[in-house]
Amino acid sequence: MSASLAAQWQECPAGPDFLPGTVEPVRPRPSAGPRIGLALGGGSARGWAHIGVIRALEEAGIHPTVVAGCSIGAVVGACYAAGRLDRLESFARALTKRRVVGLIDPRLPGSGLIAGNRLRQRLFADLGTRRIEHLPIRFGCVATEFGSGLEVSLTEGPAVEAVRASYAIPGLFPPVTHEGRVLMDGTLVNPVPVALARTLGADLVICVNLNGDTGGAVVHEAPAPIVPRRSLFQVMRERLPGFEPTEPEIAVPGIAQVVLGAFNITQDRISRARLERDPPDVAIGPDVAGFGLFDFHKAAEGIDIGYRAARAALPRIRAVVKGAAARA
Repeated sequence: MSASLAAQWQECPAGPDFLPGTVEPVRPRPSAGPRIGLALGGGSARGWAHIGVIRALEEAGIHPTVVAGCSIGAVVGACYAAGRLDRLESFARALTKRRVVGLIDPRLPGSGLIAGNRLRQRLFADLGTRRIEHLPIRFGCVATEFGSGLEVSLTEGPAVEAVRASYAIPGLFPPVTHEGRVLMDGTLVNPVPVALARTLGADLVICVNLNGDTGGAVVHEAPAPIVPRRSLFQVMRERLPGFEPTEPEIAVPGIAQVVLGAFNITQDRISRARLERDPPDVAIGPDVAGFGLFDFHKAAEGIDIGYRAARAALPRIRAVVKGAAARA
């Protein structure tokens, strides 16, 4: 374990001796009224916006009793369902570029560029050996079965392994073997799992889509191209008759950027199709178009974006809840 990772591990009071059952208590949810479900979509670092959305809903007295997540949405959703959202938020806000790099364990050769063992240890610090069916809030996440491409709903079993399977981006993380299946990132089939939230018992579903109107291709701002200083010979040559200037060289992104950027484009297209088929009762679309997919160190900004988006959606959410209660 690297020094930086060891420091982060020790900063977590749960530590390596975290035991099942020792989770922060979750406030009892009211039994009256419709069961509210929350569908948290994938979106890499943009997923920190999910924390802000949940904070705004809780602050307004809207307490989801069902949570379905995909990829980073599964990470946030599982921690919320386990009563560990405060811990996850503290960890996220403390991230720096250096700490993010410290969580990456390269794996070559293999079926992914990142082994993911350090991230698994981080998840275990918050979720331990808890099983999904024992979490205080009903939770489920989606993954994709390797080979068949089938959508797999994970609603039972070890929470850490289910979440790992849900965010196993092909090319970046190796597939996860879970209960006899080889699984990959759920965004390949269902980036915003509205249908799963309904299956888990939600009467109405609020979804958080991190890909709406973003064009699906923002990774981060590309560095400004370096323009070399021209020699006197080059300047004189450019003034000669018939000189044709060549196109300036375009900076080519690295392999991780290519994989994640291409994956995000696919995710955006699939999200649009699935939400047309499985529309939520209320859709929240945080303005994350300018938020980089690798910007995990900008958690404070991402959380604030989600918080403001949820606050803006509160009138619509209250109207939908009121209407559902009247029909009950």
